[in-house]
Amino acid sequence: MIVDLHAHYPMHLVPPARIRVMRLLRSRRERRRFHEMLRALLVGLASRFANYRSLFSGPRVHVSYMRAGGVGVALSVLYSFFDEVDVDEGRRPRPGYLQSILDQARVVERHIADHHGEEAAVVRNSDELQAAQRAGKLALVHSVEGGFHLGPSPVKVQEAVRRLAELGVAYITLAHLIWRGVATDAPALPFFTDEEYRRWLPQPEEGLSDLGEAAVKAMVGEHIVIDVSHMSERSLTDTFALLDRLDPEKSVPVMATHAGYRFGAQEYMLSAATLGRIAERGGVVGLIFAQHQVFDGLDVSARHRFGLALRKQARFEHSFEVLCRHIDRIREVTGSHRHTAIGSDLDGFIKPTLPGLEDMRDMEKLERALCQRYGAKDGELICSANALQLLTPYWRGAQRP
Repeated sequence: MIVDLHAHYPMHLVPPARIRVMRLLRSRRERRRFHEMLRALLVGLASRFANYRSLFSGPRVHVSYMRAGGVGVALSVLYSFFDEVDVDEGRRPRPGYLQSILDQARVVERHIADHHGEEAAVVRNSDELQAAQRAGKLALVHSVEGGFHLGPSPVKVQEAVRRLAELGVAYITLAHLIWRGVATDAPALPFFTDEEYRRWLPQPEEGLSDLGEAAVKAMVGEHIVIDVSHMSERSLTDTFALLDRLDPEKSVPVMATHAGYRFGAQEYMLSAATLGRIAERGGVVGLIFAQHQVFDGLDVSARHRFGLALRKQARFEHSFEVLCRHIDRIREVTGSHRHTAIGSDLDGFIKPTLPGLEDMRDMEKLERALCQRYGAKDGELICSANALQLLTPYWRGAQRP
């Protein structure tokens, strides 16, 4: 079984358009729903070019694909692109972003219930996760990418984290693509070098802001896992220092849900020092499937990079060898295979993806190859057990009444 720590399942879903014109004119709530539907349609249009393998191939993250690929658990990423780039009135988040996430979560839950209820379930806590596994169902777990969704003040951030915990959110990625007043980020846009990113999208000389500190404290209180993916070195330093003050026993885990080892110069990938701090807290690193990050610093020819004139199996075998370079280096730094997982980021605008790992159906051959390379025990750790062993005891999720 595969556990994917970072999959953009909601990206291709559109809220139902059950709105009459007069209701639209009268109701603020219906206007918001219509607005969210238009946003989702625009994201879907962009996905045809920046996510899908071809214009009409469809999403890479689909329930039928996950079932075919042996994916048993997917951390389903809630993310509002239009709210992240809403900087006309300054970088500080504005009220209302949280509602975009809550609306998106309802769309996911309704879609799964209406179309995939026999084979999948949205689960809100570890008990429901285990029940879905016993029933042989695909378990989708809400997660959130971007701390800007949480609100414009520490009080609002604390309230938002509480509401997301009640929704069953397992982790929040605090940093993301641009500075929004929460945590400075590492450059991750594939069309910019790190230097170009810093020139065109400058950030302050800080790590966590007051909003970021409020988010970390609230997440620790609610047992929502902190995802340190996308964080700048300053943000990483501030986050681990704050956690050490809040939790000197290091009982609170962290994850980097979609990253890898820094072989090259990209700040986005994780240094040996950061890997050590993640391991100290019993955390895991989910390996991303983006060429821009995974190939950085490694000798990868254009022929292999884009799968030119290569058989499909050869494309997979080369990508697998590159992933194993990351796995082996993480093991060297941390001392075991207990800190590596899968976090594909498929459908998260990471095109081009690794050749031969094109969509969720390819997870089955990845699992088989990992178990052959590292043995059944360590292969299972990387594919699923590391992620589940972190989530199951720590993630509290929605509490039963």
